Amino acid sequence: MKLGIVGLPNVGKSTLFNAITNAGAESANYPFCTIDPNVGVVAVPDARLDKLAEMYNPEKYTPAVIEFVDIAGLVKGASKGEGLGNKFLSHIRECDAIIHVVRCFEDSNIIHVDGSIDPMRDLETINMELIFSDIEMIERRIDRVKKAMKGDKSLAAELELLERVLAALGDGKCARSLDYNEDELVIMNDCHLLSMKPVIYAANIAEDEIGSDMSGNAGFQKLAEYAESEKAQIMPICAGIEAEIAQLEGDERAEFLADLGIAESGLDRLIKASYTLLGLISYLTAGPKEVRAWTITKGTKAPQAAGKIHSDFERGFIRAEIIAYDDLMACGTMAAAKEKGLVRSEGKEYVIADGDVVLFRFNV
Repeated sequence: MKLGIVGLPNVGKSTLFNAITNAGAESANYPFCTIDPNVGVVAVPDARLDKLAEMYNPEKYTPAVIEFVDIAGLVKGASKGEGLGNKFLSHIRECDAIIHVVRCFEDSNIIHVDGSIDPMRDLETINMELIFSDIEMIERRIDRVKKAMKGDKSLAAELELLERVLAALGDGKCARSLDYNEDELVIMNDCHLLSMKPVIYAANIAEDEIGSDMSGNAGFQKLAEYAESEKAQIMPICAGIEAEIAQLEGDERAEFLADLGIAESGLDRLIKASYTLLGLISYLTAGPKEVRAWTITKGTKAPQAAGKIHSDFERGFIRAEIIAYDDLMACGTMAAAKEKGLVRSEGKEYVIADGDVVLFRFNV
């Protein structure tokens, strides 16, 4: 999973990236200090995997990972080459989802590229650049479909969809804000639109607002209303504090979070939100050689889940031996779970559930 972190210059984008990846990207107080995208790979925290490691004491411990990409700050006119231009829109195109950092705090020591704090204006600036880029792509696709329709009238439904999306984009609406049926989603996914990508709005708030209901922050409230209308997620996060959390470990980290009145770091919350946003779950494999988490799309059947490990597992799939993680923990060992009949043998139609501990049987 690759998540692109976007936002205007100086909104806390690179500070947040550094905090969640400890990658040390430059975060100086001037526009365009991020020129090439910084990339950080982060292990997905999973307490279930830790417990399995205690049970098996494996040679290898392999968590799922997320790739975060810190993309250069966009400015008005980026789709026409302003600032650092279209090159950076292409970096967004390669991501599965967008984390859009919006500044919702005042600080006279940190300049704003537009001279004042206005979360909705900032959000609109970024979204409009994505929309302008999408309009060009949709118009080119409409031209291709119209030419192809001269010999294939079955494309009429696609043309109607594209024209509907184009009209919405022209009204300043992101493509993700529209409703689509399953057939339309296939077409839309093939269009690779920037404004179709799932988004989490990371509202960068002041330190004294951490843990509050944010009712006193008018900018945040407007942002939250907009996110709901667009079927996006919003998450208050303080990039500066996240940078401090990232420097701590173990009990010291837990104590710091407790003092702040929050249960989880912004990274943990972002990862959970990203999994939900993209409809992802994890299944687990465990043994003395390795314990490992595998990320799959919710609804994936056993053979396709096996294919995540190796294509031979899917091609020669026979069955999957499954136990729910909670059942395994309650029994204490796999042998005890088998004695109680809690290890099930499932076939090709079984849909893998989050937290399933799986052993695949295959033959090629």
